[in-house]
Amino acid sequence: MYEVITPAEVAFDADGTPFSARFGDVYHSAHGALGQASHVFLGGNRLPGRWHHRQRFTVLETGFGIGVNFLACWAAWRADPLRSERLHFVSVERHPFAAADLARLHARFPEFDALSRALCRRWPPALPGIHRLQLDDGRVTLTLLFGEAATALARLDCAADALFLDGFSPARNPDMWSPRICHLLARLCAPGATLATWSVAASVRSALSHAGFELHRAPGFAGKRDMLVGQRLDRDRRADEISAPATPGEAIVVGAGLAGSAVAERLAERGWQVSLIERSDGPGRGASGNLAGVLRPLPSLDDNRLSRLTRAGTLYGLHHLARLAERGHGPKWADCGVLHLARDGEHERRQRELVERQLPPSDYLRFVDRAEAAAIAGCEVARGGWWFPSAGWVMPPSLCAANLDAADTPVHRHFGRPLAQLSRAGDRWQAQDAAGGTIAAADLVVLANGVELRELPQAGALPLRSGRGQVTHLPAGGETPPRVVVCGFGYVSPPVDGVRSVGASFQVEDHDDALRLSDQQDNLGRLNFMLPGYQARLDAPALAGRVGFRPASPDRLPMIGALPIANRPVDDPTSNRIERHPGLFAISGFGARGLVWSAIAAELLASRLSGEPLPLERDIVEALDPARFLTRPSRPRAGKRS
Repeated sequence: MYEVITPAEVAFDADGTPFSARFGDVYHSAHGALGQASHVFLGGNRLPGRWHHRQRFTVLETGFGIGVNFLACWAAWRADPLRSERLHFVSVERHPFAAADLARLHARFPEFDALSRALCRRWPPALPGIHRLQLDDGRVTLTLLFGEAATALARLDCAADALFLDGFSPARNPDMWSPRICHLLARLCAPGATLATWSVAASVRSALSHAGFELHRAPGFAGKRDMLVGQRLDRDRRADEISAPATPGEAIVVGAGLAGSAVAERLAERGWQVSLIERSDGPGRGASGNLAGVLRPLPSLDDNRLSRLTRAGTLYGLHHLARLAERGHGPKWADCGVLHLARDGEHERRQRELVERQLPPSDYLRFVDRAEAAAIAGCEVARGGWWFPSAGWVMPPSLCAANLDAADTPVHRHFGRPLAQLSRAGDRWQAQDAAGGTIAAADLVVLANGVELRELPQAGALPLRSGRGQVTHLPAGGETPPRVVVCGFGYVSPPVDGVRSVGASFQVEDHDDALRLSDQQDNLGRLNFMLPGYQARLDAPALAGRVGFRPASPDRLPMIGALPIANRPVDDPTSNRIERHPGLFAISGFGARGLVWSAIAAELLASRLSGEPLPLERDIVEALDPARFLTRPSRPRAGKRS
């Protein structure tokens, strides 16, 4: 069920301390937020000392508030020459401030000016779920959980080294300090994790003790006599955790499309040595080779997994595009907005109802009637629908190239060398060409080579399908409508390099790579359905466009994770009982949503392989497991068409 996120409002008490009228409590000590952050949370967790010489260090916080704990932690990490290679900060917040309000509150801390500006520039909209932000050239990752704490923490997958417990007081917000929250926090701890909080309430001490923490009182901050510190000593590794290497290793990525280039960049930023194998002579030549594709979410009234994943993928995808541009490797794209028109009157009613019930931020999604939709598009439209102002189009080949060019550790590119076979030699994989020559060798392999993945026997358990898609190209001037992406039964892009893309057909296991007039006529028919009379204004177009073959899964969700060895359903429906190929992973099954899913899928797999907090909720991660078809052979479709 969708959880409406109501932003916090800026208010101050009589002493000028930021105050929450909703909870009747202040956001930090009246004696100063920075002093409290330093004494209670950093000092109470013995930081910075405990992150010295570590590959990664993870902090988990309850109550992001105005963000001073995060800024203080980030600043202390930056100032420490012995700091960990990477810092992860995970925080849950039910009522986040808007970016402008955060910036206003941070003005009281001029020492954090540069950090605050970087944070506020990337601050996510008030939408439920996990939001991942990469900061400080990717060395600092902020993972925000917007929503009710118990639900958010139950869905989180991380191993925290330190806990900052900083919710409103137990008397004002008891749910944040409940026994359930404390047990969830204990589950999310790494062995030897520490905690610190300013609260010494008996109920808090009891709940934490019963959850498995050893607690001690310590001198409090300013006028407070005591604070609480503790340690989780008996935490064993969970059965579903993947052991991460102490330092980044070597990896082979097969495929240089959206999926392969994205995971190569994400691994390389973490210091992995990546060898990229691609049968074509460059990136983005196969299914990722279209002139323009659409980046936008797909909401639903029940906020099903497909909707949550497309929301997360769109938001992280926009963040990734912005980061590429900041690093001087921006792909060709435009956040012109996407207009998703209703199919009929009933669909239009449901679209309006969703916006009225979910109350999304207007800069993310709003409903527009037919007249406003026509004004946005610049031409007549069939109906009203959803307007996504910050969504848009992306040129996939340019994104593939940008991913590889932006990689911090250079990616070793093997273009024009098709992978013929994978074999094990000791603990390493050997990638070989048709002549038996070794292209590359590594401990780990990620298969992101689209429908060609089916040619490898190790992928025999995946019910991957090939979907033929034909896009029509229409010549168009830069000022001709529509001025935004319009979609419904199909889609049409604004002019990109003088060409408008209209698409797309979809035929399963149709291997004809030639342009077909019948498919072009179908594309133009869908265009005319969305934009009445549009086809009549066109001269008889020549047969022009592009054919691609997209990997699709039976349940419309991608496949991301370790490849199973079994090739038939198992009797025990527990997925972790399925044997996996050691060090062999896949990213596939994107269908027509490669732009929406590639960045978040790559971040998910790279996080898992590096032992970091995951950027998606546990139930979504489980739903993307390539082994799911062995444990749930009759799994229903992921969600209704919207």
